[in-house]
Amino acid sequence: MTFQKPSHTFTKIHLKALHTNSFHILFFLSFTVFINTLGMAQELPKKQTPILPKTEQEAMKVTIDADSILKPVVNIQETDSTQQDTLPKKKEFLTDVVNYKALGYVSLNQKFKQTTLYDQAEVNYQDMSIKSGIIVIDHNKNLVYAGRLKDSAGVYSQAPTFKQGANLVEPDSIIFNTETKKALIFNSRTEQSGGYIIADITKKENDSVYFINRGKFTTSENREDPEFYFLMRKAKIVPDKKVVTGLTNMYIYNVPTPIGLPFAYFPLTKKQTSGILFPTFGQDSRRGYNLQNGGYYFAISDYVDLAAYADYYTNGSYGFRTESNYAIRYKFRGNFGFRYENLINSERGFPDYSKSSIYNLRWSHSQDSKANPSSRFSASVNLGSSKYYQESVNQINASNFLNNTLSSSVSYSKSFTGEPQVNMSVTATHSQNTRTQQIDMTLPTFQGSVSRIFPFAPKVGTKKGIIDNINFQYNINAQNRISTTDSLFFKKEMFDEARMGVQQTIPLSTNFKVFKYFSVSANTNFEENWTFNTVRKYYDEEANQILTQDLTGFDSFRTYNFSTSIGTTIYGMFNLQKKGKDTKIKAIRHIMRPSISYNINPSFDEYYDTFDYITANGDITRAEYSRFEESLYGAPNKNFSSSLGLSLGNNIEAKVRDRDSTKTEPKKIILLNNLNFSTSYNFAGDSLQWSPVRVSGGTQLFNNKMSVNFGMTLDPYALDNNNRRIAKFNIDNGGSPFRMTSASLNLSYSLSSDTFSGIKEPDQRAIDESVRSGGRADDLFGKPQNFADDRLGDEEPEKDTDVKSEFYNFTIPWSLRIAYAVNYSNSARQNEISSNSLMFSGDIDLSPRWTVGVSSGYDFKNQGFTYTQLRFERDLLSWRMNFSWIPFSQRSSWNFFIGIKSSLLKDIKYDKQREPDQRL
Repeated sequence: MTFQKPSHTFTKIHLKALHTNSFHILFFLSFTVFINTLGMAQELPKKQTPILPKTEQEAMKVTIDADSILKPVVNIQETDSTQQDTLPKKKEFLTDVVNYKALGYVSLNQKFKQTTLYDQAEVNYQDMSIKSGIIVIDHNKNLVYAGRLKDSAGVYSQAPTFKQGANLVEPDSIIFNTETKKALIFNSRTEQSGGYIIADITKKENDSVYFINRGKFTTSENREDPEFYFLMRKAKIVPDKKVVTGLTNMYIYNVPTPIGLPFAYFPLTKKQTSGILFPTFGQDSRRGYNLQNGGYYFAISDYVDLAAYADYYTNGSYGFRTESNYAIRYKFRGNFGFRYENLINSERGFPDYSKSSIYNLRWSHSQDSKANPSSRFSASVNLGSSKYYQESVNQINASNFLNNTLSSSVSYSKSFTGEPQVNMSVTATHSQNTRTQQIDMTLPTFQGSVSRIFPFAPKVGTKKGIIDNINFQYNINAQNRISTTDSLFFKKEMFDEARMGVQQTIPLSTNFKVFKYFSVSANTNFEENWTFNTVRKYYDEEANQILTQDLTGFDSFRTYNFSTSIGTTIYGMFNLQKKGKDTKIKAIRHIMRPSISYNINPSFDEYYDTFDYITANGDITRAEYSRFEESLYGAPNKNFSSSLGLSLGNNIEAKVRDRDSTKTEPKKIILLNNLNFSTSYNFAGDSLQWSPVRVSGGTQLFNNKMSVNFGMTLDPYALDNNNRRIAKFNIDNGGSPFRMTSASLNLSYSLSSDTFSGIKEPDQRAIDESVRSGGRADDLFGKPQNFADDRLGDEEPEKDTDVKSEFYNFTIPWSLRIAYAVNYSNSARQNEISSNSLMFSGDIDLSPRWTVGVSSGYDFKNQGFTYTQLRFERDLLSWRMNFSWIPFSQRSSWNFFIGIKSSLLKDIKYDKQREPDQRL
């Protein structure tokens, strides 16, 4: 091993002569000064002469002579030598124990006044640690040197590392002056707030200021050969605060680019800070040139932030939006966003000129379950203009225009512990149809309930029998419901049609067993409705028409009903195992759950009124109505019904031989999750007493990768020539026993290259964004993408690092999701497939860094492709490149983005997009 001493030197600084026998004490005092320069100990006064201990044994735990080889590990602890002195005690130089060690040796040389720690040298003091191949302290020049080791082949090893707290510096060598407190650092590598600084020569001015020459600033993880960096000719660094540099420009794989600035400022901080959000330049064929997504980020606190964006188009259109996230650990978290766009089409004076304002409000709030077990507040709001997703020119989820419904819910619930327990909740809801622009809201809904009370239950033991199980509870529901349109939303007129009401119910029930295997339940329900909106209908002879008068004021009605049911569970086992033969299917188990119910709903004629009117033929006819028919909860039942309900549930399972030969027990698989039949017979009906038979079922296939759900409606009655149901069975009319009026089949299948070990999960961030906007919880309609917005790109998915080549991926991971739906209608002999469509979405990794994806579908009824999105993504290590393309439809467009992944340099990007063509 040879030691290479740098050619750089400092001005000589002479120390006062010290006693030769105490030279090793000088080493400790000199090194203390070195530690002091790093801010870890107090400064030694310049003219203070240290008081040496009376004997060397008091200063060190081991006795050494000059020029001797020490043990690899020595613990140094200063001893108070003035315990017996009458002089006042002076301030100690060391405040803690200094530990140092070296694998090779620790040498003290009195002749050259040098201390050497060789081979894996290490010095630790409080939170400061220095590790190096060799550490040399020159007491004549007041210099401390830490460097690498060089073997006979010229290979360097054991580069120095200096760590203090969370800061780490990894240079090739360090020269430090213990008196001037300055240092030269050669080929240093340090991390600052997510960025790496690589400098040829660094001058340490003091603890908080560094000057570097030809330094490289990068966010690449490859420090030895970064794929990009900014070359800073001269720069000043204040750790964890800022980097200020002169002329700088970007290098990509050591090739200079014209991307640069005459001076630059890089903020360094581990906390979120406020700053400017640089806009993206673009062009729109309808609105001219534009600047999008420019604004300012406000780091309000550690719990909440705010980003304000603005868009401007040269034809006068503009828009702005705000996005805020907030969270308090173990309490709640949420996000809030508001978007507004003022859009101008064409030019003033042209016939196709138009101007519109659209907006969208989203709010999501969730409470941690640990925050308060007895109360909970949550919110999921998505409301605004019905045409927002159809007309917006700057949104994340481009496929949202396929959503027909916007919905919102804000609720607060509270439970009062005790016996019985009381629960209450207040909820505000909103439902909006974007096609009809109809809006339904409840502002608010109050719900309260008292848990079940068993008045005859024994104080100890279990409840048995019909009397012990008698129970009742109390429920109340109060609503203020508003129905309006998009044009009247949040205007005074929307409250004119509000409907208010209160509904109170007291259900009384019991259950018991008969014949050991049959479960019987009996229920009766009393209901009282209060309303503040009633109507009065009358015939106006002058206008010759029936008029309806809205009345306000308190009114009420009361109803009740009775029901009972009996059911059981039947288990059947079919053993298919033959003696002496190992069959694949061992047995099939069939579970049936039949039940019979009986319901009585009395007639409440007292709440109905009549009036006479004259028909167009001049006949006088009597009409009947209820003053509650337009109230919040509707009118009470007028027709008496006494019906018998029949239902049968089925579940079929199989036991098969396990493929794993080491397992002795057969494997259970589900053939049918459920297969249900239900119908009813009305004893009080004059005709059409049987209701249609409803069939529904579902199962899982291919190791639970495919979900199958189906249903149908079977009507026993026939149709007349006008396609109306008649009181005649279809079989008596020359047909089959049942007439299928409707049917549906839904399939969903998810598979991937890892089908037998797990499905490749879709991007959860994209799913959350789609759901918050009212879309699907999958990517069958396309993935939300806005490459200029890092809210969907800060966290990169983990990549499989076990690959053979970066250019060819022999495993080729892929994933595919398929959904198929078909509906059949034949209620009026139309005998048609009302809808028949297939949707699919997939991704394939052509190489470890190339990913291609597609979301599309095909409508077999209309014979055309549905909304299609093609996605291309390239992982460029520190960069990312995305291309999204909608090749056809009214929304045909594309978006290209390339930029740095790190949030520190996320404004260094190129974003280009082509908006959908204008439709004339």
